Parts: sequence; C-alpha cells; structure tokens
Amino acid sequence: MTSAILLIFGLGTTELLLIALVVLLLFGGRKIPELMKGLGKGVKSFKDGMEGMEEELKKPAEKTPSADQTEKKS
Repeated sequence: MTSAILLIFGLGTTELLLIALVVLLLFGGRKIPELMKGLGKGVKSFKDGMEGMEEELKKPAEKTPSADQTEKKS
C-alpha cells in the first residue's frame, strides 16, 4: 500500500533517502524518536476521532423512524 502511495507521488528510493537525510540534519538523531512518537499519537487520535464520527452518524439513522412508520401515523 505504501509503495502505491509513493508511486503516485513519484518518490523512489533515492528521493526517500534524500528526505531522510534532510530530516536527520534538521532535527538530529535524538529528536527524531520524539517526533515519531508525537506523530504516532496524532495519527491514533485522528483514527479515534474518525471512529467517533462514524458512530455519531450511525446513531441518528437508527433513531429516525422509517418512511413506512410515518405514513401509518398520518
């Protein structure tokens, strides 16, 4: 899956190594684990939020009466 995403952006091995080298030079070896930890927490939080939104969207659909039930009341 990630290789398909990288192909879409046209990134090859050389480009990925260059990006990794620039990140290493900018942040240093000690900061990278902290950055990755923060990134992981952010992704987890985003996934949890998306699941919460899906549950919220399903709740009103279950509580809403169907068209057949509203016609019988009229």
